[in-house]
Amino acid sequence: MSAARPARLRIDFVSDVSCPWCAIGLNSLEQAIGRLDGEVAVDLHFQPFELNPRMAPEGEDATEHLMRKYGSTGEQIERNREAIRARGAELGFTFGARGRVHNTFDAHRLLHWAALEGRDKERALKHALLRAYFTDGEDVSAHDVLARIAGEVGLDAVRARRILSSGEYADDVRAQERFFTDRGIQSVPAVIVNERHLISGGQPVEVFEQALRQIAAEGVRTG
Repeated sequence: MSAARPARLRIDFVSDVSCPWCAIGLNSLEQAIGRLDGEVAVDLHFQPFELNPRMAPEGEDATEHLMRKYGSTGEQIERNREAIRARGAELGFTFGARGRVHNTFDAHRLLHWAALEGRDKERALKHALLRAYFTDGEDVSAHDVLARIAGEVGLDAVRARRILSSGEYADDVRAQERFFTDRGIQSVPAVIVNERHLISGGQPVEVFEQALRQIAAEGVRTG
């Protein structure tokens, strides 16, 4: 008797590369998927969301931005940062010092292109952008930085620079952003499984694992 084939799940990971909980959520989700190896086969798609779509090209001081946006005090912001650093460390992700918040639209355009080059390229670029922004404190709106990162993950850096200097894929990214916001996604990370099950936020590994296992089991029963 042959072994049962793993359940196939499509996961849309809606996020921004300037969202710390998205870095936590992605690493947590991937560890959960690893625990389900052999039980599920996952098609992971990264979808764009901008926390600050009207952010100026020069960016903004990170602490001032958070104080203004959320009405937080400096002390509250630092406590939140400590909690985020601790959660990241549990998952093997390092949050370093981050001085400024930057516009991320061009990063999303590169991610859209990377997906066309292959899902492995898209995933590698997503992780590299999160590390550049949160671990290394780099400006992920700067074209030189973005083209370099693209090259480091095996994409064509010259092609990346041509995309960045043009408006290529801008309409595609905006259309995808509208698609998810029109369906009620107002905060990220939003993990959408099989286009109908929503898991919100940077959940612990165990929560993602349980949810994916349950969704996969339901699919087998109704399939």
